[in-house]
Amino acid sequence: MIDYLAQHLWQTWAVVAVACLILELTAGDFFIICFSIGAAFAAVTAALGGGIYLQLVAFAVFTLISLFWVRPFAKRYLQKGGDSRVSNADALMGRQGRVVEAIKANGSGRVQIDGDIWKAVTNEDVDIPAGANVRVVGRESTIITVESLNIKN
Repeated sequence: MIDYLAQHLWQTWAVVAVACLILELTAGDFFIICFSIGAAFAAVTAALGGGIYLQLVAFAVFTLISLFWVRPFAKRYLQKGGDSRVSNADALMGRQGRVVEAIKANGSGRVQIDGDIWKAVTNEDVDIPAGANVRVVGRESTIITVESLNIKN
C-alpha cells in the first residue's frame, strides 16, 4: 500500500485538494481553498515526476501565494455587500404582524410575525386590541415597537 502511494503520490495530493474544496464549502471564508490550490500544484509537481521535497515546496509556496493574493481578491470581489445583511431582529423593521395579546397604551403585549411571537409596545395613546394588524416601526433589544394599521380581517 505504501509503495503504491509513493508511486502515485499525485493521487494523494488530488484527494487532499478535493477534500479542502469540500471543507471550504462549509466554511466560506476563502482560507481552506488556499490549501486546496497548494495541493493541486503539488499534485501537478508529483505527476511531472518531482520528488517529495519538491512537492512539499510547491505545496508550501503556492499555499502562501494563495493566502496573500487569492484570498484577499476572493474576499473583496466575491463577498461584496456581505456586511450589509440585517440580523433576524433588524429584519423585522417594516414587517406586519397580528396582535395576539392586547397591547396597552403604556404597557406591552404580544405580536405574532411569521409564527414567532414578540413582546411589543406602542407609541400610540390607545390600546391595540388582539387580532389587530400592526407594523413594526422600532426595536429595542427583543422588544419591538409597533403601530396600528387599522386593517381588520
